[in-house]
Amino acid sequence: MIKYKNILVVIDPTQEDQAALSRAIYLSQQKQHAPIKALLTIYDFSYEMTSMLSSVEREAMRAAVIADRIEWLKRLVSQYQADGVEIETKVLWNNRLYEAIINEAVEFGHDLIVKSTHSHPKLQSVIFTPTDWHLIRKSPIPLLLVKNRQWPDHGRVLAAVHLGAEDELHLKLNDDITCYSKDLANLINGELHVVNAYPPAPANIAIELPDFDPELYNQSVKEQHETLVKEYIDKYGLEDARVHLEEGLPDDAIIDTAFNLDAAVVVLGTCGRSGLSGALIGNTAEHVIDQLDCDLLALRPAAIES
Repeated sequence: MIKYKNILVVIDPTQEDQAALSRAIYLSQQKQHAPIKALLTIYDFSYEMTSMLSSVEREAMRAAVIADRIEWLKRLVSQYQADGVEIETKVLWNNRLYEAIINEAVEFGHDLIVKSTHSHPKLQSVIFTPTDWHLIRKSPIPLLLVKNRQWPDHGRVLAAVHLGAEDELHLKLNDDITCYSKDLANLINGELHVVNAYPPAPANIAIELPDFDPELYNQSVKEQHETLVKEYIDKYGLEDARVHLEEGLPDDAIIDTAFNLDAAVVVLGTCGRSGLSGALIGNTAEHVIDQLDCDLLALRPAAIES
């Protein structure tokens, strides 16, 4: 069973409705009372343009900005503190938001990062990687990206697994995703569903190989994955009707299944692809996050160092 002991919430100073904070409070109050830290990271770029000021004047300006944000953050959480929610506040001056979040989470032993997310224009996402993408790739602890939508009572938790994987990393990640999703569903009195996708035959292969039979290939792959699904159901004691085997790309299968189920949250793994391949290709989590109408919880394999 998940036992949150220390939740880190990233506050968005541009939004009046703090969806991430509301979600963290909800999780904290489910059969436990986990303390919450509300983290606000700020940076004023005009600070870089004050070379005519003395160092003392520059520091005074920075201190004034921080003090103002501290008071704002205290007012923001005061209504929840009055209701008995244990919330600590912290303001950091840092122009690299994702680094500040990860460092804070690691240094103070947080076991969940909660952050609200917004749509990213596709061109901007390629050229300027959003903070969400950095966190998905590099956060060593579970990351919950929250959409501005309430979780329904007995909401559905959708675990996205890759049952056709053969390498040890992905097999272990399947276990992590399934166990975490089961615990999360139990925590919120929800309903666990699982989705697994298998690839269809490439569209042009019949042209290149005249003797190739796409229908026979698809049937063979489907039967192989049906066997894997049955073994998976038996291993974890799942209900057949709640394990969804879909033909197609994982991204499409996850998005469509989450929509059809009206899922509250999708849980999936990320191997943290970075560099040029990460910028141009990205990870499954990055592909689906903007198209999901629900929260996304990303798990990173423990074997991959942040």
